[in-house]
Order: sequence, then structure tokens, then C-alpha cells
Amino acid sequence: MTKEIMISQPMNGKTNEEIRLERQEIINKLNNMGYDVVDTIISDEAPQNCDEAIYYLSKCIEFISKVDCVYFMHGWEKARGCKIEHQVAVEYGKEIMYEN
Repeated sequence: MTKEIMISQPMNGKTNEEIRLERQEIINKLNNMGYDVVDTIISDEAPQNCDEAIYYLSKCIEFISKVDCVYFMHGWEKARGCKIEHQVAVEYGKEIMYEN
């Protein structure tokens, strides 16, 4: 059975296109290792009258609940959302991988 993995990536100030370009090499590497990479780039607009950052973070936590492993890209430790995703992954016993 193929393991599902998601990528945690600093995204602040980047377009969806920039984000996809940054992660493509990692996706190829993970696919070659036998992982099925879940697309976690959220194109939905956040609802009005909500904190946009928290809304998108909640969606990412939902993805964490559905995958076997979380891959943290370089710089995750400096990104507020990635740090929270890391804490969730650790606390809930998800397999974790790190970019060198």
C-alpha cells in the first residue's frame, strides 16, 4: 500500500505558481521513494470575516489528519504555520521527514 505524504512549506508572500515550482523536485523525489504526494495547495478563497491565516492553517491540519507522513521543506522552522503543523505532526505521531 502506498503511503500518503504532504509537504509543509513556507508560503507567505508566494504565489501558488511559485509554491508549485519550489516543490516539484521534492514531489518527484518522494514519488520515486514510493510516496503519494497529496496536493495541499489550497486555491479556495477564505470566507469573509475570518482570519485568513488561521483558516488556511486549519485546512493544512485537516490534511495532516489524512496522511501518513509530513515532509518539512527548508525554512519550516521560521514559518509560523509550518511550526504549528510540525507540532501537530509530532503530538499525533505522524512520520516526519525533513529537507536537508
